[in-house]
Amino acid sequence: SNTKLFSGSAVRFSSPPNSLVSFFDASLPGTLPIFASTLDGILTYSLLGGLKRNQVLKKTVRIKQVQLEQDSGKSLHDDLQSQTLIDLNRAGVGLMELVMEPDMSCGEEAAAAVRELQLILQALGTCQGNMSEGQLRVDANVSVHRPGEPLGVRTEVKNINSARYLARAIDYEIQRQIDVLQRGGTVQNETRAYDSKSGETIPMRDKEGLQDYRFMPEPNLPPLIVYEDNASLLPGADVCQAVVVHEIRERLPELPSVKRDRLVRTYGILPEHSFTLVNEEGLVEYFEAVLRETKKEPRKVIGWVTNELLGQLKQQDMSVSQSPISASALAELLELQETGRISSSVAKQVFQEMWTSSGKTAPQIIQEKDLGLVSDAEQLHNICQKVVDSNPDEVHAIRNGNKKVLNKLMGLVQKETKGRADPVLVRTILQEKTSS
Repeated sequence: SNTKLFSGSAVRFSSPPNSLVSFFDASLPGTLPIFASTLDGILTYSLLGGLKRNQVLKKTVRIKQVQLEQDSGKSLHDDLQSQTLIDLNRAGVGLMELVMEPDMSCGEEAAAAVRELQLILQALGTCQGNMSEGQLRVDANVSVHRPGEPLGVRTEVKNINSARYLARAIDYEIQRQIDVLQRGGTVQNETRAYDSKSGETIPMRDKEGLQDYRFMPEPNLPPLIVYEDNASLLPGADVCQAVVVHEIRERLPELPSVKRDRLVRTYGILPEHSFTLVNEEGLVEYFEAVLRETKKEPRKVIGWVTNELLGQLKQQDMSVSQSPISASALAELLELQETGRISSSVAKQVFQEMWTSSGKTAPQIIQEKDLGLVSDAEQLHNICQKVVDSNPDEVHAIRNGNKKVLNKLMGLVQKETKGRADPVLVRTILQEKTSS
């Protein structure tokens, strides 16, 4: 959300202290809450019945509850000046607390669930899910028990700022509790913090008894009443207080798991490739835009998108939208390769030139550097004959039945032509010259 839950104050990361505070955020007398329109996104997510990880192993995590909260301000203690400063920038920022059932058995399963949650929240427009900026926070409740026995005493692990650290913190805490029990000790009901440097959890505070949060109704906020569909609306119901599940369901965008299934089903790509596409914002749209402008098979295009393009983006810490090579430009390059005007090795060379040449097209680069495919039969016959004459041992091996050695000769021909020789024609010529 771009605004706080019950006020019009903006929400921005790393703003100067107390620069994003309204009278209501500061709890000044006489101020009233404003009902934010961003509540729809939170309710939309509450419709989901679980998180699915659509790989070889499918894991379902039950969602126990979703509750709406507000963030609070923070205290900054200055020991030198003997004073405490208050920053209310985060006060009133809407929070959605999502509680999952204990359906996960290791750190990697929990990390996968959180990654899927991030993708869902991004797809719904609820938030960007950036853990480093505090948009998504994760606490892990960990306990161990023997099969068939009740759940053990749990500890809560905090100070986790990435899915990777979540997996490590949980796995460490599981092993720590097992070690305690095997030594005859007792696991304490406590809160622990994860130290990313040491990879350990350290005690923060004990939890003695149940905490009473002293929840109380807010008379200035009208209740929201959930209806399955319009037919179930009660006569005289206030539409401003009605949340119709069917209407929200109809407005849902394509969720990550649905999108992955569609990509695999429609284009025949591998499941792991669908995960790569969906995990990177804008990459699915880029991939499909390339396919619309080229006749190249999707399974061949996916390699270019996930290896060449994404590799460059990751190396330079760029988003898909910042790519200097547009989808149409990549499609043009792949079409040149598909129609036999350039070889695969030259195509990769041209791709690198396009990445650094600020706007030059593939045909321009091919023409400037004379990278077009060499398909002149007489020229290739002469080069192949030279390679055959220079490698009698390889020719002898081929004639004795070792056909794989032919690939070495093809590589030598490509080296002579700087990767420009027509591979189909070269193979045909070499087969003729080594068959007798």
